[in-house]
Amino acid sequence: MSLPRSVTGPLMVMMLVASLVGCTANGPPEASPAGKRPNIVFVMVDDMDTSLLRFMPHVRQMQRHGVSFTNYTVTDSLCCPSRASMLTGKYPHNTGVITNQPPDGGSAVFHNRGEQASTVGTQLQHAGYRTALMGKYLNGYYPHDKRGSTRPYVPPGWTRWVVGGDSYYGYNYTLNENGRITRHGERPRAYLTDVLARRGDDFIRRNAEAGRPFFLQVAPYVPHVPATPAPRHEHAFPGLRAPRDPAFNEADISDKPAWLRDQPRLPTAQQASIDRSYRKRAQSLQAVDDMLGRFRDTLRATGQAPNTHIVFTSDNGFHLGQHRLAPGKRTAFETDTTVPLVVTGPGVPAGRTVPQPVENIDLRPTFAELAGAPPAPGIDGHSFAAPLTGKPATGWKSAALVEHHGPNTDPDDPDKQPRGSGNPPSYAALRTPAITYVEYATGGRSYYDRRRDPHQLTNTYATLPARQRAKLHATLRQLSHCHGADCWTDAGGQP
Repeated sequence: MSLPRSVTGPLMVMMLVASLVGCTANGPPEASPAGKRPNIVFVMVDDMDTSLLRFMPHVRQMQRHGVSFTNYTVTDSLCCPSRASMLTGKYPHNTGVITNQPPDGGSAVFHNRGEQASTVGTQLQHAGYRTALMGKYLNGYYPHDKRGSTRPYVPPGWTRWVVGGDSYYGYNYTLNENGRITRHGERPRAYLTDVLARRGDDFIRRNAEAGRPFFLQVAPYVPHVPATPAPRHEHAFPGLRAPRDPAFNEADISDKPAWLRDQPRLPTAQQASIDRSYRKRAQSLQAVDDMLGRFRDTLRATGQAPNTHIVFTSDNGFHLGQHRLAPGKRTAFETDTTVPLVVTGPGVPAGRTVPQPVENIDLRPTFAELAGAPPAPGIDGHSFAAPLTGKPATGWKSAALVEHHGPNTDPDDPDKQPRGSGNPPSYAALRTPAITYVEYATGGRSYYDRRRDPHQLTNTYATLPARQRAKLHATLRQLSHCHGADCWTDAGGQP
């Protein structure tokens, strides 16, 4: 296992030991016992860019023992729309959740539209699974009314509910634990990611002991700003710098859309700030990696390892200096829309990568198929369980849809980005394994051939033939208005 040069001292030893131990005791999972429905442990972090994978040895081990999806795209690089898509299996234009807050987003809109009545939780619970959601739910959700005047709300579909509100700092927060409010302070033991690890561990043990299949979704708040690390990781990765890829502080952005074209170059002081932010993000993910290791240990100890799928991903990506942008998200660039998706479990081929397009709307139907649950009607996503069982991904869709509503000007939104972080107007984007095509509501267009230009340095839309432009526009328009099973065929999938 190769490690970054900045990983030094005791932490390097710990990571190497974890890796070496994992290569023996944590070998590739065996096939699921005949007739047993598999458990699913789903860990989804907040705002993680792909470059941070190198600091997570347990996830790297998952890559060696499972399947990695190299073209996994989120429906919006923004927390609430993305999470709503994951829960329901629908695009934002069908959930109605297109921002983080009312009147067109947030948990209130999700609830008022009745979307919580049909989610991955309700579907698997109806199929006989014990279900749990722990950590972050949807923006605007609070464990109870801020004035304490209403009863703590637990949506349908969840056997175990351990969810916070604006718990980004990691300390001094409250959780709704199945309708009971628990308050947590500033002691090291109250660090939120570790609390979620303990609650998740208990859920695994209890259901393993009872012999019940379970679905556990754990959603830590890191590495979202302020990316608070656990005390034991506060000094990890000394001197770590953010990646200086060719797009970092890009020299020429005259080809970029109007909202970005006047962005000044990042001064030295701002680059140093980006490095500090990146270091904290890497530090904060160490506790998540510890959590994954703990879950794997518990699954082995309870005899559930051969019968459990573990899935790791993020709700959206993040940019740090690319195209002159200060840390943020929301854009159609690769840094923001493409995130890790790694899956291990019974029958999953070891060390395989899948290049076919997959989106977060496809998680719900995949989990349902793995669990043997009946398909849910009216959802836009499509199961990608086939490559998880060693079968070829035939008839796969060729494109993914990204849709974003902006710019964001709400001062109360925790995802409101400071000036210079990237706050584009509304857009829809078509992403394939080869190209990214973007249409802005203000009239701008962008086209990047990522085979020749992987860092999206040159917008070549102006050079495209008229026929190709028309075809891209028609495909994007059709997909932006699709519903249900039509979304699969509109994206190029075979019926």
